[in-house]
Amino acid sequence: MGNLRLMAYAAARAAIGDSEFDRDTAVVARPEEPGTYDTHLSAGWAIIAAVNGGYLLAVLARALREELPHPDPITITAHYLTASQPGPAVIRTQTVRTGRTMATGQASLFQTDEEGREVERIRVIAGYADLDALPPQVLTSALPPAMPSYESCVGSEDAPAGAGPVTGTTAILDRLDLRLDPATAGWAVGAPSGAGRMRGWLGLADGREHDTLSLLLAVDALPPTAFDLGLKGWTPTLELTVHLRAKPAPGPLRVAISTRNLAGGLLEEDVEVWDSRDRLVAQARQLARAPRG
Repeated sequence: MGNLRLMAYAAARAAIGDSEFDRDTAVVARPEEPGTYDTHLSAGWAIIAAVNGGYLLAVLARALREELPHPDPITITAHYLTASQPGPAVIRTQTVRTGRTMATGQASLFQTDEEGREVERIRVIAGYADLDALPPQVLTSALPPAMPSYESCVGSEDAPAGAGPVTGTTAILDRLDLRLDPATAGWAVGAPSGAGRMRGWLGLADGREHDTLSLLLAVDALPPTAFDLGLKGWTPTLELTVHLRAKPAPGPLRVAISTRNLAGGLLEEDVEVWDSRDRLVAQARQLARAPRG
C-alpha cells in the first residue's frame, strides 16, 4: 500500500469510531480503480500466523456493501485459497446483478508475497438485501441451544496455563468476550467429549453490539469442533457459507457448532447463531481440513 493510500486508509479507520472490529475491517476505495478497495488485515484477529476466516469474510462483506445498493449480506460463500497474513491487502469487487430487492456481487482479496507476486487469498460471492424489508413471518422448528448461563460458562482465563491443543499465539481471543459451555470445553484440560460439538456465548471485548457484519465473524469465532473430537492443531477453513436471517438484538450471542462426519481428512461444521431474543439470526456450514498434528 503506497504512502497516499496508507494515509487515506488511516484516516478512514480513524473516522469509523471506537470499535476495534470496525476499524480493523475498514476499506478505502481507489478512485482511479472502480470497485477496488485497500485494506489492512490486523494481526489482532490472527490464529497463530493466519488471519481468522470469519474476520476476513467481514472485511470483504464491507467492501461489497459499498458497491451494492442493498445493505445486508443475506447469503455469502467464501473459498479460502491461501492463508491470509496480517498486513496490506487489495479487494476487487464486481457487481453481478442488481434488482429491486436483492443484488449479487463477488469479491476477491489479494496480497503480495515475499517475491512481489500478487496472490489471491479468498474469493466470495454474495447476495445482498435489506433484512428490515423482508417479510416478518417466522415458521421454524429450530430451538436455541440448551446451555448454561453466561456466568456459568468458562472463558480463556479459566483454563490452566498451557492448556489446549494449539500452540502459538491466538490474538483473536483478546478481542472476543467468549464463554464456552463447560460440556464442550473439556478438550482444554485434555478431556474432549468426542461428540464434535462446541457451544458458547459470544460478544466483542470492547462492548460493541453485534450487527450483520459481526455475525460473519461469529460463525467462525469459536474453537473448532475438531478439538472436541480429540484432534490437535490448526483447522484451516476451505469453504464457508453463511446465511443471515435477521439483525441481532443487543446482547451476547449464543453460538452452537456441530460436526457429524470427518472423512478423507476433512470435516464439516454446522453453525447456528442465536440472539438475546431467542431468534436464529445466522446459520453457516464450513468445510475444513482436519488437524494433521
